[in-house]
Amino acid sequence: MIAGMSFVMSTVMAQDNPYIVKTKGVKRDATVSVEKDADETEPTDFMGKNFRYYSMCDWKEGMRFMVIPEKYDLLVNTFHDAVTKKEIGNGVLRHHIMVYQGHEMLPSGRVHINFTCEDDGKSYYYELPYGTFEDYCYTKMGVPTLAYLGDVDKARELLMNQPLLTRTQYFRVDTEYKGDGYRDVTVDKNMLVTVKAIGVGTRAFPVKIIVEDENGNQFYQNVCMSKTNSGLREEGLSYDAELYSFAGSFEFLGANMTVSSNIREYLNKIVHTKYATNMSSKGSGKVRDVKVPRFTGFIIDEITPVRNTKYYTLTMRETDSRRVYYKDVVFNEDDIAGGSSGPRDDFFGYLFGMGEGEARNTSKESRAAIREGRVIVGMTKEEVEMAMGEAFKKTYGSDGGEMWMYARSNDVILDVWFDEKGYVTQAKARRSGDEPSKTKNSKHKRNAKNDNDGMRIAGGDMTSGTPLEQMASGE
Repeated sequence: MIAGMSFVMSTVMAQDNPYIVKTKGVKRDATVSVEKDADETEPTDFMGKNFRYYSMCDWKEGMRFMVIPEKYDLLVNTFHDAVTKKEIGNGVLRHHIMVYQGHEMLPSGRVHINFTCEDDGKSYYYELPYGTFEDYCYTKMGVPTLAYLGDVDKARELLMNQPLLTRTQYFRVDTEYKGDGYRDVTVDKNMLVTVKAIGVGTRAFPVKIIVEDENGNQFYQNVCMSKTNSGLREEGLSYDAELYSFAGSFEFLGANMTVSSNIREYLNKIVHTKYATNMSSKGSGKVRDVKVPRFTGFIIDEITPVRNTKYYTLTMRETDSRRVYYKDVVFNEDDIAGGSSGPRDDFFGYLFGMGEGEARNTSKESRAAIREGRVIVGMTKEEVEMAMGEAFKKTYGSDGGEMWMYARSNDVILDVWFDEKGYVTQAKARRSGDEPSKTKNSKHKRNAKNDNDGMRIAGGDMTSGTPLEQMASGE
């Protein structure tokens, strides 16, 4: 849902120019109609294959750009009339389409970048500020004010009426029909939206994508695609520029890459690991495999399908450290690679429980011990199994108590004693050849939880479905 947006909007095209599109709220209601060629297959690298960067050295005659001046450009003119040699104000040429016609070096040594204008039929040139064409063309400077329309046309071909996921919460709504006014709006992250119009944005972020949510609300983002002539050719973008990259604003859902609505329900949910498992985590600029202990809480930020498999990559933030982790899982146990012999913790429903685990019948001290694989006095049988796994032997006393035995390394056995209510009274290690011995029971305290004995963990045993499914069914 969009914060504070209860009005009805529809996409409009301003001034009969199909590259200038607006969200409704600006007094005119004319729907943009743009034909889209059928393209049912998504490239392996969607951005890299479809939105190639062209340095000026690679520009071909016929490439089209639109003059989109910013405030600074209204003070410093970009173009000269090729006939009169006079400077032409960028405000006069605003929204005019310039078609590249090559470059030439004059006898004086100056270099002109030549264009013809589709709107007035005249010829114009931009004079390089320094050096030869070869010196200049590999830099990120480019020609000021020009937004590359090749990216806009390609985006229309590929994205019109396509579903996207929002990758940020921050978007805009138009407030001026003839101007560039807008207001910021906040939307849900990972929300499914549909592309309704694509037009020109700015020089740096030339593709304006207007999307609509399931309630009919529209909002837009100006994004960079190939970065051709954008002035953004650094290796790494700033935080603001990254937000306005396509990947920073949207996720493309191509053929076989959609995330079903029941899987999207897990987005932004808090889960915890029921068992220790291997995950990937990024630290110091590198992705490493790490062992994540039981009872670790996460917020699921992203769910991304893994191409040509039934797996999904979970991008999660640990609730305590906020460190980002990645885990590939399936949401149906039958989809585990390798079948029944495959790793069971690949199944989301087996590995994760809903919530951080705070709602479980477990104290803070017990959760810490479970994460470290230890047994402490006062634990329940369930908590001991979570910390140690299944005992290799169990014995039962006449007083209703039990003793569980665990084989440890170096020929050591850990004996764990429970009282008649099922709480640990003692845990003691011994050599495997020695007889079990028990010291006198000591009183222990539970944090007012004895009345909750036998409380079922939300999500059940995770063998018949995912946690949300089991909670919904009341298991």
